[in-house]
Amino acid sequence: VVTSDTSIAGVHFPVETAPYDIGWKALAVNLSDLAAMGATPRWFTLALTLPAMDADWLQGFAQGLHACATRYGVALIGGDTTRGALSISITAMGSSPVAKSLRRSGARLGDIVAVSGTLGDAAVALLAWQKRLSMPRALSQALQVRLNRPTPRTELGLLLRDVAHAAIDISDGLLADLTHICMASDVSAHIYADQLPQSSALQQAIHMALISKQQSFELTLTGGDDYELCVCLSPENWQIFNEQYPQQL
Repeated sequence: VVTSDTSIAGVHFPVETAPYDIGWKALAVNLSDLAAMGATPRWFTLALTLPAMDADWLQGFAQGLHACATRYGVALIGGDTTRGALSISITAMGSSPVAKSLRRSGARLGDIVAVSGTLGDAAVALLAWQKRLSMPRALSQALQVRLNRPTPRTELGLLLRDVAHAAIDISDGLLADLTHICMASDVSAHIYADQLPQSSALQQAIHMALISKQQSFELTLTGGDDYELCVCLSPENWQIFNEQYPQQL
């Protein structure tokens, strides 16, 4: 399986983002795509466009990229560099047994829709970064980690390929990405917004009245950059999976 993603400064990440975080995230978002297909990550290529040679920036970027690659066992096998506005294009490749690859088109009537992790943190962090939301520094930093260093659910994707009917990673918001599954599978879905998982940091922001409960629902539904998995599976497999792997979905 193959996936490709381009990140452009000022569009996909704030220009002030630390180079280490840029390197980590550029690879992580591609590995998240592979996880949604139930694939084992193998290799990736890198096309890097830089406005000018900056040794310190390159060192930080390389360290973040290497840390993510090492964590998920994927190797850099080639690429290209050129001069221009800062952008990073990565093509990642993985492998999966043909009959077990997860797709968007397999959801069935009666399936349960479930997500991994928590939703909305990255969207709140972006609001804080854009100065559209004021919050204590410690809380802001806790949320920024979710925005800058997403966690590809690689191990979870491998477990799900035996039980899930369909899957997608949540990059554009749950509502948008679940719609892709619905359209590909010719089904509809009902979302219980009050049951969507929220982190303790997001709940703290609500408790401090930094955002309203209604705003938190909107952010968990439409906020991007979570890079969690949205999966569809039968009620029977849902129960069995949660007994074997509690708190994963």
